[in-house]
Amino acid sequence: MKLVGKLDSPYVRRVAISLTLMEVPFEHVSLSVFQDEAAFVAINPVLKAPSLMTEDGTVLMESTLILDHIEHGLPPARRLMPEDVPDRTQVLHTLGFALVAADKAVQLVYERTRRPPDRQYQPWAERIVDQVHAAFSMLDACYARCAGDWLLGTVSQADISTAVAWTFARNEIPDIVTGDAYPALLRLAARAEALPAFLKWQPK
Repeated sequence: MKLVGKLDSPYVRRVAISLTLMEVPFEHVSLSVFQDEAAFVAINPVLKAPSLMTEDGTVLMESTLILDHIEHGLPPARRLMPEDVPDRTQVLHTLGFALVAADKAVQLVYERTRRPPDRQYQPWAERIVDQVHAAFSMLDACYARCAGDWLLGTVSQADISTAVAWTFARNEIPDIVTGDAYPALLRLAARAEALPAFLKWQPK
């Protein structure tokens, strides 16, 4: 099984960390959808990272679909999504905000780095910034209410994806996302980034 994509993508990184925590062996193929376009197209013609090449050669894409596929074949004790319906609902609620935070942070990075300055539309960029702050504000409030280190006592997909989105935003748009504004997320990310699985898959 091969995971294709660069670790500077929060989606690639969340999959790599999750597979490691679930003890699922895989090979990381570090290809960029920009710098390695020809090689990536040969694997996935729509240039979508992450892409996962399964043992039978099937290519899956979209990080959430990849993780759902992997979890389906694992015993409950190794999964990062809880079986209990109320717990699962809470994780999905939090995970939704984490994915929006990552999506909007990536959009803002692309707006700044891929679009020429004279083609950038400031009202749209400001809307994205507002969405980034709204998502992180919801996440910060959620983790401020947690009694323990993690959302449900043990590490879940919500914790992983929130920490990955936070680290990506702090690295790529530090002028927008500051630690002082979101102290609960700062603490969560510090705990998560100290885990061996996070240390193994550092953003490049």
